[in-house]
Amino acid sequence: MNQEKIGILLANLGTPSAPTPAAVNRYLRQFLSDKRVVDTPRLLWWPLLRGVILPLRSPRVAKLYQSIWMEEGSPLMVYSRRQEKALAQQLPDTPVALGMSYGEPSLKSAVEELLAQNVTHIVVLPLYPQFSCSTVAAVWDELGRIFADYRSLPSISLIRDYATDPAYINALAASVKRSFAEHGEPDVLLLSYHGIPQRYANEGDDYPQRCRDTTRELLSALELPPEKVMMTYQSRFGREPWLMPYTDETLKMLAEKGVKHIQVMCPGFSADCLETLEEMAVQNREVFIEAGGTKYEYIPALNDDPAHIAMMVNLVERYR
Repeated sequence: MNQEKIGILLANLGTPSAPTPAAVNRYLRQFLSDKRVVDTPRLLWWPLLRGVILPLRSPRVAKLYQSIWMEEGSPLMVYSRRQEKALAQQLPDTPVALGMSYGEPSLKSAVEELLAQNVTHIVVLPLYPQFSCSTVAAVWDELGRIFADYRSLPSISLIRDYATDPAYINALAASVKRSFAEHGEPDVLLLSYHGIPQRYANEGDDYPQRCRDTTRELLSALELPPEKVMMTYQSRFGREPWLMPYTDETLKMLAEKGVKHIQVMCPGFSADCLETLEEMAVQNREVFIEAGGTKYEYIPALNDDPAHIAMMVNLVERYR
């Protein structure tokens, strides 16, 4: 009997290839064209996207990327490559490939890289701790498109999410404790998750429940009183209602109520990116300080923290 060969596909959202309006335009065009992300009828959405949103947002977003760009490239890509390398070092006999839903390296190139190494069973690890139709399901959709023309298929295992995985929770808790030790324990620990339209949740996406699950387990691991921890949603886009409470509005409210010291963590981001390094670490800090707060610290994503890599190893080892 032939023994199957396992390969690991690390999947994440993606990033522009450069902090320029043209590169951001290409990336946003692909990202915002996915029905999993924006499901507005195409006849309405295409003119709005191409005629208004891309021309207006691309230059503005490019400037934001310029403010966080690293020497090696986009932070999300830098940290994702480090994760890929570190995981491969921990699993020397198992091929590991990185693929993005949007931009490069694509999921297609990652699949081809694994198949070229004679992989017969692909374990897909989307680096989204909490499932959402707009992220994990988008990876699944793209894999279906990739394999649509193949005559033979490998076995595929999709890790749906790991919102309550003990190794993930412990890694988050250790990160919070390090921040508390360095900066002092804050008045409030704010856990900010990426938002989705409320309508998606109403239609069956269990993302908000998975965020609550993570928050509950992290609260237990930290042994903090519930009144010292708040959970919010960030990065809303468009006019329809998104999951609430909103992060920026909550920060303003807390400062106005007399909260002086806050620390913020984004448990749903496996790698630092524009939404954490600029929106959370810069923009929302300004919101809090201008409303009367005095101390604001952003707790970095797990990135290539050894505990994060060990968690990934533990997740994929179940399939080896």
